[in-house]
Amino acid sequence: MGSEARQKSKAVHDVSCGKALRERALGRAGSPDPVPPTLMTTISAEIEAHCGHRLLKCRRLATGWTVARAVAAAHQLVETRGLAKVGLSERSWKDWEAGVLPSPDYQDLLCRLFATNPVQLGFARDYSPTAADGTSPLGSGNGLDGTLLEGKAASTSAGSRTLVEVEPTKRRDAVKLAGLAMAAPVVAAQILEQAAAEAMEFTRQAEATSLGSGTLDHLDLAITEFNRAYSLKPPRAVFDAVMDYRRKVDRLLKAPHTHRQERELLTFAGWLSELLAWLAHDLGDARTGLAFATDALVHGQEAGHGQLCAWAMDAAASINLYEHHPDKARLAVAKGLAEAPARHPLTVRLHAQAARAAAADGDAEGFTTAFHAAEDAHRSLPTCPPRRFGMDVMPLADYALTSYPATSFIWLGQAEEARQHAERALATYKAAPKASRSPSREAIARIDLAMAHALSGAPEDAVALGHQALDSSRVVDSVRHRASDLTSFLTRRFPADPRSRACATASPPSTRMLADLCQQQAQKHEHGGDPGDRRPAARRALPHHPQALLRPDRQRQ
Repeated sequence: MGSEARQKSKAVHDVSCGKALRERALGRAGSPDPVPPTLMTTISAEIEAHCGHRLLKCRRLATGWTVARAVAAAHQLVETRGLAKVGLSERSWKDWEAGVLPSPDYQDLLCRLFATNPVQLGFARDYSPTAADGTSPLGSGNGLDGTLLEGKAASTSAGSRTLVEVEPTKRRDAVKLAGLAMAAPVVAAQILEQAAAEAMEFTRQAEATSLGSGTLDHLDLAITEFNRAYSLKPPRAVFDAVMDYRRKVDRLLKAPHTHRQERELLTFAGWLSELLAWLAHDLGDARTGLAFATDALVHGQEAGHGQLCAWAMDAAASINLYEHHPDKARLAVAKGLAEAPARHPLTVRLHAQAARAAAADGDAEGFTTAFHAAEDAHRSLPTCPPRRFGMDVMPLADYALTSYPATSFIWLGQAEEARQHAERALATYKAAPKASRSPSREAIARIDLAMAHALSGAPEDAVALGHQALDSSRVVDSVRHRASDLTSFLTRRFPADPRSRACATASPPSTRMLADLCQQQAQKHEHGGDPGDRRPAARRALPHHPQALLRPDRQRQ
C-alpha cells in the first residue's frame, strides 16, 4: 500500500510523536553526531509508518528541525554553495508538507538539503520491480488487459497532483514496450530513435520562450533604477514609467516562457506593483495603492517570495493608517510578519507599523508592546544587513524606531516623548547615506516636531518647523495632510483672541501664513504641479488619538 493510501487509512499523529521516535532511534544508535544519512532515512521511514505524515515532513522531523529552522537551513545552503537566490518562506514549506508539489528547482534544493532523492521526499515514485513481489511497472496492474486500473493510477500521486490515466493503455502498446528488450536490433533501434525525437520535442517545449536573452537582466536593472528614483523624482512621473513596465511584464507573463522565467517574471511583477502602491499613496489615491499592494502580495505568493509579500503588506499598513483604518493596518502587519525574515530591517519596520496603528487606535498598551517588539528585533539585526536593489535598508529600520513613535506619541498626546523621537528622526535622516534618505519622511518628522512644540505651548516654533517641512523637495500627499493637521491644531489651540492670557504668545499671522502655504501646495497638487495628482486635493485627515489635538479643552487635562 502506498504512503498516500496509508495516510487515508490512519490518523495523523502530533509532531511530538515524531520527535519522540527520533530521540529513541538516536538513543539506540548511541547518539551519533553527525547523524549518518542512512540512520536519518530509517528514522524518517519509522515516523512515516507510525505517524502518517507526508515524507517531506517526516524527513524534517527526523532531522530535528522546525519549519522555521528548515527554511533558514535552505537559505544558508543557497548562500554557502552559491546557488540561485530563492524566495522560500515558511508558508511555502507548509504548503509542500500539506501535499503541494514544489517546482523542479525547489525539489532539487530540498534534495540537496536532506542529501537524498525525490522518491525519499515524496516528490516521485519508484516503479522498479522488487525481488519480494516480482512486480513490474509494465503489464501488471491487475487489469484484465494488462493495463493499470484507474484506482491504481490514482494512487500514484505526488503531493497534491494526482496522476490519473485518462484512457487505458492499449494492450499492444504495453506488449510493445515490455518486449523492447527482446526485440530485434533493427526494431529496437527504430523505437529508440522515435523516443529520442520525442525527448527532443519535450525539451524544445520546455525551453520555448518569447523572452530575449537579456530581458530579465533589463527588468532587474529597470526596477533597481525605479527604486532609486522613488525618493528623488516627482511621484507622477515615476508612476507613469513604472506602470508602463508593469504592463510589459504582464504581457511577458501571457507569452511563452519557461517555468524558471515565470517565477522571475512573477517576482518582477510583484516588485513593480509594490512600488506602484507607494506611488499611488503619494499621489493621494488610497484605493489604487491598496489594489497594487494586494497585487504585489498575490504575485509574491505565486513566486514563493516571502520577503516581497512582507514589503507589500508594509505598504498596505501605511495606506490603511492614512485612511482611518488602524484595524486593517494591524491585519496587514500580521500578514507581513508571517512572511518577513526574522533578522531583517523589514521586521523592525513592521513591528513599528503595528505600534503606530495601535496609537492611532488609542491603544497605549498595544503601542508599548509592539514598539518593544520593534526594539528587540532591531537589536537582533546582523552587522551586515541585506540590501534591497543595491540600497542599504538599515535606515528604514532606524526611521521606524524614531519617526513612527514620534507620530504615535503625538496621537497619544505625549508631547515630550514626541519631541525627543522627532529630533532623533531628523538626526537619523541627516546621518543616512544620500541614496537612502526619504525627504517626505523627513518632512513628516519636522511636522511631528512642530506638533510637539504646539502641544507644549510654543506656536512660533511650530509654525517655523511647518514652513521647513513644506519647503521639502518632495511634498507628497501625506506631508500635505500632516501640515494641514498642524495648521488646524494651531488655529484651534491658539485663536486670535487678545483677551486670552493663554494665547498671549500665539502668532495668528504666522499661522495664517502656514495655512496659505498649505493651500498653495494643495493647489499645485490639484493642477498638476509638483508632484501632481489624478484627482482633486480634497483629502482626509490622519486619525488622531486622543482628540486633544483638535480639542484644546481636552489637551489641558
